[in-house]
Amino acid sequence: MNKKDIANIRKQFKLDNQSMNIREIFTIYVKKESGEIYHQVSQPFQMLEQEAQELFLANFKKVLTGHLDAKLFELKFKRDVEDSTQMILYEGLRAGSTEDWKEGMLKIVGKMFAHAVYDFDTVVTFIRGEYLKAAGKRDSESEEGGDDKVYSSEFILCSLNKTDQPKKALLFDYIEKEFKSNNAVDPIINLTTPLTGFLFPAFNENSADVNHILYCGGKVNQPDDSFIEEVLNCEEIITAMEDKDSFEQILKIVMGDEVDSKVISNVYEEIDKMVQGNEEDEESESPMLDYRDIERILEVSGVENVDTAKVEHAFKSVVDDEKHEIKASSIIPKTIKINTKVADVSVSPKDLKNVKYITYNGKRCLLVEIDEDVVVEGFRLETKTL
Repeated sequence: MNKKDIANIRKQFKLDNQSMNIREIFTIYVKKESGEIYHQVSQPFQMLEQEAQELFLANFKKVLTGHLDAKLFELKFKRDVEDSTQMILYEGLRAGSTEDWKEGMLKIVGKMFAHAVYDFDTVVTFIRGEYLKAAGKRDSESEEGGDDKVYSSEFILCSLNKTDQPKKALLFDYIEKEFKSNNAVDPIINLTTPLTGFLFPAFNENSADVNHILYCGGKVNQPDDSFIEEVLNCEEIITAMEDKDSFEQILKIVMGDEVDSKVISNVYEEIDKMVQGNEEDEESESPMLDYRDIERILEVSGVENVDTAKVEHAFKSVVDDEKHEIKASSIIPKTIKINTKVADVSVSPKDLKNVKYITYNGKRCLLVEIDEDVVVEGFRLETKTL
């Protein structure tokens, strides 16, 4: 799934939406430490009070919120896994009765708590429904298209949430006109920050891909490897941060520790061209880089005497899997930060070429080339020519 696919389905989670039909919701309360199910309830989603629906819908949006390869990951199911989660979910989509659907989801809950131990009670929520997407925009002249033809896909979404104990508070009773302490003991389900979750199947454009699942890692660049392998039965993943670190290590091996700021700027600018060109073509997958691509990028960026064998060796020494390719969009920093004792400077990668590290009168200086006047506390600084 690309970010457009995710955004399209995320925005459908709202009240009274004809494009999103959530048929039923299955909620399971699990005790801490023991992992035992304390309570479970399944019911049509529309039977919930409107306020409860709104809270759950906001939670489901959270499961689908975040950057790809940092918080959200499209995972591929492993082959030939006994009692695989892929098959459980697939059968759950096709289940004709609520009991069959519940039975499958409880199997997944059993996998979740077979090894994981939490020091707080948790709530697992499953929903299954139908996602409708118009085949195309309505033609203003023929008045055809739009909702006349739609793509329909069944889906299951899961969310795992922690519970919080209510805080002690002092209340004012309007009826009795007196102050009272808050004696509430009911745990609060934290629906604002899901611990983890997933959407099955993955969606690419207008088709469902049952061989992949969209997983939410909860925290940025901290996917749960055990959950991915033992619960979802999916292949291992590499985060955007890991790809970025690998790329930086490869550059250091090839170019050394010291490099001109213009060269680094050119490298990121060249990669950005690849990413931007890809985004214009909606049907293309995100560009991936192997050692040959990195060699070409370094050559056009002004790195002298780029040696193919050296780049290949650097790539294979850093990346464990020789077949792995680095995702281009993962390695471009939003900003580059230069931290010094005097000041901290943040620049975009393409503007790094305007920053020079020089020696002046025996002192190390950071020279920033700018086009406008500099104003400090309302005063325009004097210009001096060195």
